[in-house]
Amino acid sequence: MNRMQSSPAPRAERTAFTLVELLVVIAVIGILIALLLPAIQAAREAARRSACVNNLKQIGLALHNFENVNRSFPPSYGGHLGTDWSAQALLLPYLEQGNLYDNIDFRQSYDSVLLPDGVRLSAHRVPVYVCPSEIQAEPRLQNGQPVHFPINYGVNLGVWFVYDPVTQRSGDGAFRPYRFTTPAEFVDGLSQTLAAAEVKAYTPYYRNAGLTPPPQDLTDPAAICTLGGDFKTNSGHTEWVDGRAHQTGITAMFPPNTRVLCTLGGVAYDVDWNNQQEGKSATAPTYAAVTARSYHPGVVNTLLMDGSVRNVSNTVAIGVWRAMATRAGNEVVSPQ
Repeated sequence: MNRMQSSPAPRAERTAFTLVELLVVIAVIGILIALLLPAIQAAREAARRSACVNNLKQIGLALHNFENVNRSFPPSYGGHLGTDWSAQALLLPYLEQGNLYDNIDFRQSYDSVLLPDGVRLSAHRVPVYVCPSEIQAEPRLQNGQPVHFPINYGVNLGVWFVYDPVTQRSGDGAFRPYRFTTPAEFVDGLSQTLAAAEVKAYTPYYRNAGLTPPPQDLTDPAAICTLGGDFKTNSGHTEWVDGRAHQTGITAMFPPNTRVLCTLGGVAYDVDWNNQQEGKSATAPTYAAVTARSYHPGVVNTLLMDGSVRNVSNTVAIGVWRAMATRAGNEVVSPQ
């Protein structure tokens, strides 16, 4: 009787990864993420920068619409009734913010204007004044309540000198306290003169040292730390309604994104400086080192008085940058 040969048992099929294979897959995914993440971040930054440029273009259109109606550009401070409102507040109706503008009584300080819901108008976010790259685009609080909203675009007040309350003389920038500026005053040309540049919200600053006069030129940013004044740790460029230099202005004392480092209590701060707040003294002049700063690597976006928008490198020559900030210095310059 033949004995039947037994066939070998079928091999079990594997239904799962081994530990080694799983680790290899995780490593590959990690490498892909590491390769893709910088590209994603770069794409996001490019989109934010494009939106920032668009904000400046809208501000430029608003400036020219304002000039078409009023035959001049607005003051940096003082408004048309001599109060403390900013040029940016005067531009509201030309930025599709007419409803907000209609709540303003320019005979009152910005601190006293409330919206119908009881919230201070100064705490309202004006979208076109906020760069998408700003990391602190949030209201400034007082006793837990919003009182101000920051701004990322400061108007050009010139190189250093801003205003003298004794002589009523104002600086060499595109915007001046208490005074409207006409296109004819731009001897250098509208296309050669800065209108505005980016700033960072919640910038530390010194104010009201009251030096008469302060030094006429500063080549070393560290010299700012020796000039003194009342120090505020983080409230510069947090009030879009306030026309004073450290809130809604820039000056060209230092090139874009210059770090002006002062150490207080063991902490290093990147600061601005305002010798005297506009409208706060009858004798002390306003000189200011309010640096253009941005979160865009290596550049700041700027608006020129002709409405064009250009980015200016951190490495721009200081002479070129200062020439861009003057309206009648008889310079012909290129920011590139």
